[in-house]
Amino acid sequence: MPATLLSRTTARSGVGQPDAAEQERRRRIEALKTELYKVLPPERIAALLASDGDLAHKEVEEVVRRLAIAGSARVSAGAERERLVAMVASEVLGLGAIDALIADASVTEVMVNGPYKIFFEREGKVCLSSARYASEEQLRSVIDRIISPLGRRIDEQNPLVNGRLPEGHRVNAIIAPLSLDGSTLTIRKFNKRVFPLGELVDAGSVDERVAQLLRWAVTARRNIAVSGGTGSGKTTLLNALSLEISPDERIITIEDSAELKFQAHPHVVRLEARPANLEGKGQVTIRDLVINTLRMRPDRIVVGEVRGAEALEMLQAMNTGHDGSLTTLHANTPYEVITRLVTMVGYGADLPLRHVEAQIAAALDVIVHLERGADGKRRVTEVVELCSKAGECVQEDARPFVLRPIYTFEQTGTLADGSVVGQSRFLAEPDFVRTLAARALADEDEVALWRQAASL
Repeated sequence: MPATLLSRTTARSGVGQPDAAEQERRRRIEALKTELYKVLPPERIAALLASDGDLAHKEVEEVVRRLAIAGSARVSAGAERERLVAMVASEVLGLGAIDALIADASVTEVMVNGPYKIFFEREGKVCLSSARYASEEQLRSVIDRIISPLGRRIDEQNPLVNGRLPEGHRVNAIIAPLSLDGSTLTIRKFNKRVFPLGELVDAGSVDERVAQLLRWAVTARRNIAVSGGTGSGKTTLLNALSLEISPDERIITIEDSAELKFQAHPHVVRLEARPANLEGKGQVTIRDLVINTLRMRPDRIVVGEVRGAEALEMLQAMNTGHDGSLTTLHANTPYEVITRLVTMVGYGADLPLRHVEAQIAAALDVIVHLERGADGKRRVTEVVELCSKAGECVQEDARPFVLRPIYTFEQTGTLADGSVVGQSRFLAEPDFVRTLAARALADEDEVALWRQAASL
C-alpha cells in the first residue's frame, strides 16, 4: 500500500512517540470513543454542543463514565477511569491535549510542533509540556474542529490557515507539505481583561513617567503608532491606551482578527477583515475596511495592525481630521517604522518617496516601541516624536521630518534570577506637552511635576 502524505508526515514526527503505557491508555480511549458514538452519534454530540456546551459536556461525561464502569471498554481503577473520562470528553468536545493549557490563564501562547511536542509560554518563558497527542491523525482532527466553524478548510491544496477561536484567541495552523515534521498549531491567547496603564506600570512594563506622557498624548489627540516584535505586548498596550479615550467619542476598530477589547466605551464599532471563502470569493481586506470607515463618521480610527497597502488609507485618514488615531505594526526599532510604512504604502500606490514621507510626517506624532527582554518581560524601551520640518525641530537633511528621541530604556545588567535591570532616561520633551495647560488638558503644576520627575 503506497504511503500517503499523512503517513509520511507521521513517520517524520516520530520523536517522542508514546511508550507502552501510553499506547495502552490510547487503546482504551479509542475503545471508549467507539462505544460512545454508538450511544451518542457524532451528529447528536454536535447538535448538543451547538445548543448548550455545558449540557453537552455533562451528557458525554455521564455516558463515557457509564461505559467505563459497565461497558465492554470498562476500566476497573477509579482514578484511571476518571482520567480516561476527562480525556475522552476533551477529545470529543474540546481540543484534546491542549485543553488544560488553553484554560490556564497564566499561559499566553500554545505551540504544537507535531503530535508529540507541545510547548507553551508562561511569563515570557517557553516551556515543554508533558501533554501530547496520540497521533498525527488526532492532531489533524483537532485542527479541523477549530477551523470548520470558520467556514475554512485545510488540506494539501490549502495547507495554511489563520483564524480566531470564539474566546478571541488567534490561531495559525499549517500542515504538510509545508510543515515537514507534523502539523503545527499555534494559538496566541489574549486576556479577557484590559490592563490599564497603572497596572502595566506596577508590572514593570511601562515607566510611570512614560505612562503619564501617553495619557496626555491620547487626551491631546496625538496619532500614535505602537511598534515592536512578535509577542512584545503591542496589543496589550493599545488596549491600555484605549482606556484613556473619552467615552463620548465614536471609535471604529479595524482588525485582521479581532483582538482589541475597548470594554470601557459605549460607542465602539468593531470591524474585522474577512478572507475569501472556499470558492475564492467574498474577501474583504483591511484596506477595504479603512476606506469604508471614513464614511462612518469616526472620531478615532484604531487599526489593530497595519501590514500592507492599507497603510496609505490609514495615513490619509490621520491627515483628514481623524486625529488621535492608534495603530500597531511590526518593527525592530522605532526608526524602522518609517521604512516599513514607506514599503507598505508602495504595495498600493506608486508614489514618490518624498511624497510618502510627507504623508507620514503629517500623520504620525508619536511612536512607542516595545521589546521583550531576556527575562521574558515586555517593556516600553523607546518613545520617539515625529517633528515636521515646518515646526521647531528643523535639521539639515533630506527628509521632511525629524525623529526626535524622547525616552529610552537601556539594559545595564542581569540579576542572578535572570531579571533585566536597566536605566530609564528622558532625552527631550515632546512638543505637545507645552500646549497641555493652554488647552486645559492638564494643570500647569501637574506638568511641572512631570518635568521635574523626568529631569527635563
